[in-house]
Amino acid sequence: MPDIVNAEQALAWNGSEGAHWARTQDRWNAVNEGFNEPLLDAAGITDGHRTLDIGCGAGQTTRLAARRAPRGSALGLDLSGPMLGEARNRAAAEGIANVTFEQGDAQAYPFEAAGFDAAISRYGVMFFADPEAAFGNIGRALRPGGRLAFVCPAEPAHNGWVVAMTALRGILPVGDFGTPGLPGMFSLSFPDRIRAVLTSAGFTGLAVDSVEAYGAWGAGADDAADFLLGTGPGRHAMDQVGTAARERARRALTDHLRDHEAADGTVLLRSASWLVTAERP
Repeated sequence: MPDIVNAEQALAWNGSEGAHWARTQDRWNAVNEGFNEPLLDAAGITDGHRTLDIGCGAGQTTRLAARRAPRGSALGLDLSGPMLGEARNRAAAEGIANVTFEQGDAQAYPFEAAGFDAAISRYGVMFFADPEAAFGNIGRALRPGGRLAFVCPAEPAHNGWVVAMTALRGILPVGDFGTPGLPGMFSLSFPDRIRAVLTSAGFTGLAVDSVEAYGAWGAGADDAADFLLGTGPGRHAMDQVGTAARERARRALTDHLRDHEAADGTVLLRSASWLVTAERP
C-alpha cells in the first residue's frame, strides 16, 4: 500500500470496523443508497468519463459510476483491505470490466496528474488527518475543469441514527459524535468549514446544498436495534457496561425505533447531509 498518512484510520478500517462494514455492506447500502443518484448526477458523469471514487468502501458508488461511463472507467480508492475485497468480488460478479480498486490513502496517494474527469465520494472524505492536503491531492488528480462531488453528514442532531443513540444516554456512556474540524464522521458538518477547506485546496465554483434521504436500518425495530448497537459507536458504548445495562439499552433503543417503522415494518431513519460540488480551475 502506498504512503499512509492516516495511520489511525488505516488501523481501524483494516481491523474490526472494516471487517464489520465488509460483512454488512448490503445493510449499509440500504442505509445510504438514497444519496447515490443525487451524487452521480451532481458529478455529471457521462459516457467516456474517468471517475475517481474516494473512500469507496465496498464499491457500490464506484460500480454505479462505471456503469454510467461504459467507454470510460472508474477507480475506487480506500484504506480498507476487507472492504476492497468485497468491492472486487461484487464487480466481478456483476461483470463490470471498466472498474478497478486500489488500497491507499487519498491524502498521499500518487495519482496520475489530471488523470480523472470527476471525483466522487459518498461519506468517505471526513476522516482525513489534513483535509486541505487531501483535497489538494485529489484536485491535482482532476483535469482542469474536472468536477468534485461528495456527500457528507450535516450536524449530528439532524440525523436519525444519532438521535436514536443519544436517547440512550443515562444507560450507556454515549459521547459526542465528533467535533467539526477534527477527523471523524462530522468533521465537515458545517458549510463554512467545507468552503474553507476546498478553497484552501484550490477548488472553485463551490456549492453546498442540503440533501436528505431515508435509509432502511432494519426489518423491524429489534433488527434495527441489533444493527445499530453492532456499529462502531454502539459496540464501543456497549463494551463499557455490564449485562443488565446492555439489556436495558437494547430495550430502550428498540422502543425508540418502533416509532420509525413503516407499514411493512422496515425502520426508516432520516439522514441529513450536504451535497458538495466544486471544480478544479
